[in-house]
Amino acid sequence: MKIAIFTDTFFPEVNGVAKTLNRFTNYLENQGFSYKVFAPDSVTNEYVSDHIHRLKSLPFFLYPECRLAFPNFMKIRSEIELFSPDLIHVATPFTVGLSGVYYAKKFNIPMVGSYHTDFSDYLHFYDLEFLSKPLWKYMKWFHSPFQKLFVPSIDTLEKLNIRGFSNLEIWPRGVDCQLYHPNYVKENARNRYGISKKFILSFVGRLAPEKDLHTLMKIANSLPSEINEQVHWLIAGDGPLLDELKISSPPNMTFTGFLKGEGLAEVYSASDLFIFPSPTETFGNVVLEALASGTPVIGANAGGVKNIISTGVTGHLCESGNAEDFIQRIVQLLSNDHLRAQMAINARKYALTQKWDQIFENLINHYSTLIDQPAKKIYA
Repeated sequence: MKIAIFTDTFFPEVNGVAKTLNRFTNYLENQGFSYKVFAPDSVTNEYVSDHIHRLKSLPFFLYPECRLAFPNFMKIRSEIELFSPDLIHVATPFTVGLSGVYYAKKFNIPMVGSYHTDFSDYLHFYDLEFLSKPLWKYMKWFHSPFQKLFVPSIDTLEKLNIRGFSNLEIWPRGVDCQLYHPNYVKENARNRYGISKKFILSFVGRLAPEKDLHTLMKIANSLPSEINEQVHWLIAGDGPLLDELKISSPPNMTFTGFLKGEGLAEVYSASDLFIFPSPTETFGNVVLEALASGTPVIGANAGGVKNIISTGVTGHLCESGNAEDFIQRIVQLLSNDHLRAQMAINARKYALTQKWDQIFENLINHYSTLIDQPAKKIYA
């Protein structure tokens, strides 16, 4: 099986799409599948591979981790003809994705897509709601040719069903339970960030408007004094709101900057609760990483997050944007050590069932079904 992947974001960029596709291509390589990735160049271009065809690009204003590439169609065509893929997987709806759709149709190659980001949900946070109708029209047009459209959660599938999208299939996300686990030495993170308070509350993610960090700051600044004096916040990530957040943050909040690997895993493991108010997630990778670390999550009852958290079992779901709802749940769990400890056990148990290899194997089975269908003219 030879697979061509067209994506507007890829490793070493740091976002859920890039990380998922990088993990998937590592799986393909380990399993002996041939693949070719078409992706924009990165800021650093530190990751070079014969499997990747890089395209000149500029950052996309709404979501800088996705870059707008300027495809060289002659070079792409030459690569496609030389590689001769059995299937094309289009992961994003920008210029690289459009190139993938074009060549799949031109050479009559089976084609699937994956839907990773609800850009329409972002519009509210950037005062661009007026673009909602044309954006949905474009997204439906773009995704209509796919023989399968893979979505990360039940919530996303239901949203797209209502919008009239077809051929939908759930492709969930897994978690590395060897990297993310509860057994790190808690004092490592405490000593690194000078924390002496009893409890650590954490947030991990891009520091950008669509994560609803306004609500996060409201929560942090409004905790009851008897709870607040026992709490230290760790905010892991980088993004356009960093400087603004530092100005409005309480004294008991530390911004760690971007973290990865064991440094990030230690923060999850040392945390007593993970607080995630973002309402725009199609899945919520960081939520699953927190659960794998044995950290209960208090998250927004929206998007893919609501399909991960089992309220009252591994954490709680709160009304989006309702800081008081989040605060009540934080107070409840920090005041009940036994309940919090049981949730931590439940969280780890759930994460252990979310295995990447099984998820990727199911995806490959879908690929095989499409490839093995009798040859015919796929696209009009």
